[in-house]
Amino acid sequence: MRACTARNRSRYRGRVTPPIRFVEFPADDPARARRFWGGFLGVELQGRDEGEGEGWQTHGAGPALGLHPRGTGPGDRVSLPYFSVPDMNAALQRVRELGGEVIHQGERWSVCRDTEGSPFGLALDLT
Repeated sequence: MRACTARNRSRYRGRVTPPIRFVEFPADDPARARRFWGGFLGVELQGRDEGEGEGWQTHGAGPALGLHPRGTGPGDRVSLPYFSVPDMNAALQRVRELGGEVIHQGERWSVCRDTEGSPFGLALDLT
């Protein structure tokens, strides 16, 4: 494994920014899931804004929690952590270089799998 030095960091601009930006859960019964997560975490899951996709999520400072109706797509069946990236194309290239797989490539949101088959998401940092 290569050591992460200032020189190496400056060459790769698709680095993930900690902490996790977003966690998305699929739900067979979205109303029931909203009650559970809202009550458990003491948060309000509101309808999503334009460009955020279908479902509900928290809004405000810090990582967001999202829910959507369970579907059949790669990001619709399991919960996914989403990591902020400053450059989506560079991050997706890095996923491939490291042996991962890009399942769905989008401009703002992408879904990938690591080398062990675990899915995760990337979210373009618009700030």
